[in-house]
Amino acid sequence: MGETPRLVATDIDGTLIRDDHTVSARTAGVLARLVAEGTPVVLVTGRPVRWLKMVYEQLAEPLPAVCANGAVVYDPVRDEVLRADPLAPQHLAEVAERLRAEVPDISFAVEILDSREMRHETHYPLRWDADADGIRPIATPEELLSVPAVKLLARAGEQDPDAFAALIAAAVAGLAEATHSSSSGLVEISAAGVTKAAGLDWYCDRLGVAAADVVAFGDMPNDVPMLTWAGRGVAVANAHHAVLAVADEVTSANSEDGVAAYLEKVFGVG
Repeated sequence: MGETPRLVATDIDGTLIRDDHTVSARTAGVLARLVAEGTPVVLVTGRPVRWLKMVYEQLAEPLPAVCANGAVVYDPVRDEVLRADPLAPQHLAEVAERLRAEVPDISFAVEILDSREMRHETHYPLRWDADADGIRPIATPEELLSVPAVKLLARAGEQDPDAFAALIAAAVAGLAEATHSSSSGLVEISAAGVTKAAGLDWYCDRLGVAAADVVAFGDMPNDVPMLTWAGRGVAVANAHHAVLAVADEVTSANSEDGVAAYLEKVFGVG
């Protein structure tokens, strides 16, 4: 990678924003200056589209986003999904069958309509995802698997997140991708080949930007594909050990504006 990246890609939670879910004035300012000077900034997140508003409200202007771990590419200016790569109903059914055989007490939710809505089994425990708009329990078991889903979410009580994700990944190998981005035992399942790296690669290709010219920031296992794909992968200091292991560099923690600090240094802004 050359001295100055041509595109900035960053995860949101645990990376760009602080632990209280706020975007600092410093971070918002750095991103605004980069965009004003012609460097694209892309948010690359496990979040659904409907959870971007609370971040956009803290930025100078909304930024394009790769959502649902790469399954959705979103243009906020036009409120338009540019690309979606969901699990088809037949694949959802096979994944659910495999996982129910492996983990009898598993419960599921699905992100549908390009992650604008969520449906969940009645026994699926809602936590931070319990926002009222767009979320409701399924009326029948068939409803869960009847429409394409950009993400299948799986829980089974309190689990070691790394071990549970490894168990799920082994069970769906060859059929879907499984990863995690939380400490609560939530596993996120996408269509085969769908990762943050794949979604970002598609977006960068539209702009004519090569992977070698991208700097990417992350903190959790779902960021590993993106950081290994980018010319420069940067972990925040609070990152999961799997991310620290693949990162080219480490910046300060999210609570210390690590992304902003790194960008100020590399781009000479601040």
